[in-house]
Amino acid sequence: MEQVVDERDISAQRKWLDTQRAEAAVSMFEKRRINAQYVANRKAALAAIMAMIPEGASVARADSITLDQVEVMETLRARNRNKIFWAQEKDSYGNALIPDLEERMNMQRQSFFADVFLTGTNAITLDGKIVATDGLGNRVAPIIFGPKKVIVAVGINKLVRDVDEARARIRDTCAPMNARRHFEMHHRPWYGDIPCVKTGACPEEGCFHERRICSSTIIVESVQIAYQGRMNVVIIGEDLGI
Repeated sequence: MEQVVDERDISAQRKWLDTQRAEAAVSMFEKRRINAQYVANRKAALAAIMAMIPEGASVARADSITLDQVEVMETLRARNRNKIFWAQEKDSYGNALIPDLEERMNMQRQSFFADVFLTGTNAITLDGKIVATDGLGNRVAPIIFGPKKVIVAVGINKLVRDVDEARARIRDTCAPMNARRHFEMHHRPWYGDIPCVKTGACPEEGCFHERRICSSTIIVESVQIAYQGRMNVVIIGEDLGI
């Protein structure tokens, strides 16, 4: 007996394609000595991330909507077995819990000495590269060097063809949306004058604003054999983050 077909629902085909692309990326990450896995949803991602964080390990966290959506920090605090450094933590009104800038900077510097560094990223590529852009550098720097282990949580929406597409995604989507987020949600009026916050687009002549949110970009292409196991990517089969 034939099954009724609902042409309005292509979720199964979308999930199939996401899985194929993610598994191809996982294979390429492994060739570059970057541990990677694909999980179906944020619940599975939380389990995978928590399994990689030993009890007693110090944990530093970068600003990441994806980590918020996965609810990693709530779970770590409920476990109550880890020392946590989270300089960008905010209250329910979007205010920084550590208002003093120098105190936040000092905590961000401690990220380099953490056992585990949790972060998101702006894009990953089908050929197994991590591409991340930052304003201050406190997120991208510990990805490269410092913490003993790095865990990168990334939604399937951030899986792109190559570095050029990743850079375009950062310029056209991540930077304007993230800067607008800080302007509207985190009480930072000085972001309102950034060109992409005003227009949603990077100016053709380039951005020279003093508060530019995309000042530093890294591309992680591989991990040296002596540090294999340090870099861990969790690709999540949901659209998460910016």
